[in-house]
Amino acid sequence: MNGNVAAPAIDVRGLTKSFDGRRVVDDFSMRVDRGRIYGFLGPNGSGKTTTIRMLCGLLTPDAGEGTCLGLDLRTQAQAIKRQVGYMTQRFSLYEDLSIEENLDFIAHVYQVPERAQRVDQTLDSLGLTGRRKQPAGSLSGGWKQRLALAACLIHDPQLLLLDEPTAGVDPKARRDFWDHIHELAAGGMTVLVSTHYMDEAERCHALAYIAYGKLVTRGTAAEIISEAGLTVFSIRGEDLTAAAADLRGMPGVELVIPFGTALHAGGTDRAAVERAMGPLHEKYGITWTAVPTNLEHVFIRLMDRTPDNFSA
Repeated sequence: MNGNVAAPAIDVRGLTKSFDGRRVVDDFSMRVDRGRIYGFLGPNGSGKTTTIRMLCGLLTPDAGEGTCLGLDLRTQAQAIKRQVGYMTQRFSLYEDLSIEENLDFIAHVYQVPERAQRVDQTLDSLGLTGRRKQPAGSLSGGWKQRLALAACLIHDPQLLLLDEPTAGVDPKARRDFWDHIHELAAGGMTVLVSTHYMDEAERCHALAYIAYGKLVTRGTAAEIISEAGLTVFSIRGEDLTAAAADLRGMPGVELVIPFGTALHAGGTDRAAVERAMGPLHEKYGITWTAVPTNLEHVFIRLMDRTPDNFSA
């Protein structure tokens, strides 16, 4: 096995990348211990995919340094690629080939020894054996996702980089996928996964939130929620749309979002939020109760407070 097994799976500092004069990733640092599931969150266009591509050796940073699996990002990119499984946002396998043919091709590219046996093992571990002759293009979203994961695992990588792997698949397929990810981590695999789903974020051992190229916060879900210091209220009433319009921009109100059939509003100053809601009781007949702060509250607030770098 190549690389220093004692080193963190990912240890990078100051990564920076620009395209057409726009800084897409700006002084990004991250450390991920082996055998952990690390969630990578942020709005679209925040630099997550660019960061992932730098970590696996597909892009060279403009600035910064670090290692992936104990290998230098700049000088050992080819060696990194051989030890990483990278699942892109879009299905990128050959749709006119069968599941088995796709896996055999990927195994050939990676020069996997005892290729036929390894393909059989991978088919079995992902529950694909019964569909091995089915053309990839005829698979549903959930089965395509499973095949893409199998292709990432065929060469027995040490690190999985998963770029929004469950986008567009049904809830059961998402749950099955995450059960498998936890099994892999329990066996020593390190996983970095970007996602927009807060229930998936909560299943990660630790999280990093990147917005428009910059690292905003990191830690466990509990740590991030605690450090945000938000008090959130669930508001009910007849005209929540009007109540939300009144609340937005009022002193102390940092968060106003529809949440099911209710409205959630909050801020770091509880008394200020309560003062803002007070007049709306008579105006709209609303009532409110405090509710636990969750990751969705925190990340929506972070998105609202972070300036877009598109024109930078």
